[in-house]
Formats: sequence, C-alpha cells, structure tokens
Amino acid sequence: MLSGKTALVTGSTSGIGKAIATRLAREGCNIVLNGFGDEAAIEAERAGLAKEFGVKVGYSSADLTNPDAIEGMMGYVARDFGGVDILVNNAGVQYVAPIEEFPVAKWDLIIALNLTSAFHTTRMSLSGMKEKGWGRIINTGSAHAKVASPFKSAYVTAKHGLAGLTKVTALEGAKHGVRCNLICPGYVHTPLVDGQIADTAKARGMTREQVIEDVILEAQPTKEFVTVEQIAGFTAFLCSPDADQINGAELSIDGGWTAE
Repeated sequence: MLSGKTALVTGSTSGIGKAIATRLAREGCNIVLNGFGDEAAIEAERAGLAKEFGVKVGYSSADLTNPDAIEGMMGYVARDFGGVDILVNNAGVQYVAPIEEFPVAKWDLIIALNLTSAFHTTRMSLSGMKEKGWGRIINTGSAHAKVASPFKSAYVTAKHGLAGLTKVTALEGAKHGVRCNLICPGYVHTPLVDGQIADTAKARGMTREQVIEDVILEAQPTKEFVTVEQIAGFTAFLCSPDADQINGAELSIDGGWTAE
C-alpha cells in the first residue's frame, strides 16, 4: 500500500517518532529519521530498520530550530530519496513553569521546535506533493491542542498553533491529493512524559506517584497511558486509502480526556 513512498519523521530517534518510523517501515516506506541522541544508537536503529523491513533508511541530524538546517535536511531528502511523500511533524519538547517565571529562552525553543519547524518542513514539502498528486502530512499534536493545563503556556500555545497550521494545510492541499491531519494524544509513557512528571512534581510540590495518579491519569477516564504503538498504527491508517476523506481533522487518541 505504501511501498516505495518516502516518509520523513522528525523527532524519530526515540518515543512516538521512533514507533511511527518503525510502523511506516513495516508498511514498506523508505524512512528518513531525524533527531538527536547517541550516534551509535541512532545508527543501530537506522541499520536495523533497513535490514528488518528491506527499505532504504536515512538519517538527518538537523537542528529543527534552525531554518537553514531544515532546508539542508529537505535538500538531502530530495536528492537521496526523491522528495517527501509522507511528512510526520513529531519533534517536540516541553517545559513546565508558571507564566511569570517561564524562561523566555524556553518559550522561544518550544515555539521554534514544536510549531515553527512544522511550518518550514511543510512549506518545503507541499509543492512536491502537489506535483505528484499525493501526499500525507501528519502533525503530532496533543490533547493540549484542544484544552489547556496550568504551567504549560508555551506547549499549549504551540499545539493550538499546530492545529491551525494543520487546517490551513489541509485546505490548500485538498484538490491536489494532499491530506493533512493532527493526531492529538493524551499522556503517552515516553521519556518526554517522564520529564513532564518530574517537572510537574517540582512545580506543584507533589511526589511522582501523586502526579501520575492525580494529575496525569486523572485527566484520562480510561486511567491508562496511550501507547506509542497505538499512535503509530493511527498514523499508518491516516496514510491509507481508507482515510482519504479525513482531512484537516483534530483526531483525539486520549482515552476520553477531551470528550465533550
């Protein structure tokens, strides 16, 4: 179904992005990984995906807070892979603090990585997708693209902005076979969430266990974390013909957190 397509997954050296890259490779996609981490571990991931699924797998270490670096990464994908067919804007960071104490540098970092980088990768991918008459752009949002929580001003702002970018992209690509959607997970047990738990515990003066029970899973009626595999499967579905008329949607996978 997706055999021969090229998928660029940002933030794919761990967590959600790694799971998405693995699932799309299983579906037959060539993969371009992006992210930071231990070089040996990243190379092992790259080589392992290529060997297990028989697909071409590349890697870019581009710093997505730098537009010039993003341009270099997109040029690499164009030269070595023939351009992007599936773009998964997944890279992101988090920081928790009251607004009046929120470090300006952290605000700038979160907006740049969680929101502005997706604009740059999208603008550099969209023309090629339109020319091919097919493309899928999947943005990793959050329940915080729909609702807010205290102490997360930059993250909530970025995710709400990403929802807006998703809708505009969907409308501009609709007649050209390009679909753009926003996946909005609840809490997923990843290294990023582990960091959020620690930060929230500090900000609210709570223990780790109290944060998990009374803050994190309290928001999700199922009382269960979303898994990275579930998000990866949802991503693959959105790239399938069955999802062809899903466009510009904010799609919750949050155990009922944002049920209305």
